[in-house]
Amino acid sequence: MRLGEGARMNASINVTPLVDVVLVLLIIFMVTAPVLQSGIEVEVPHTKTVKEITEERLVITIDRQQKVFLNNDPININQIGAKLHQKIRDPQGQSVFVRADQEVPFGAFATVMDAVKQAGITNVSIVTQPLEKNGSQR
Repeated sequence: MRLGEGARMNASINVTPLVDVVLVLLIIFMVTAPVLQSGIEVEVPHTKTVKEITEERLVITIDRQQKVFLNNDPININQIGAKLHQKIRDPQGQSVFVRADQEVPFGAFATVMDAVKQAGITNVSIVTQPLEKNGSQR
């Protein structure tokens, strides 16, 4: 096939479909990112004294249904000691945070604390929320 004298071949790439796909992916990631970072829903108790967490540490969470999580992974309460030994090299120097929903019975909280202590971890901090300035909890 022969082109006429004034005709030229156009060798440019049409980027419009590429931009459309990238924008759709961007929207999908923007919608799903908050869901992935939300973690476990826990309403921790409110206290007057709250220390900000400044470093990454292991967090054990007990939700309202008394399910136990190590960081964001569900865990059987009988396996807490073994999992902590896997993740921690120095139990005496490492600290662990315990987040418990304020509706969790004390017995469930005490059982988790006992499992942490049996793993050899002595530095345990309890996660709470600061009270509002007017002194009310909510």
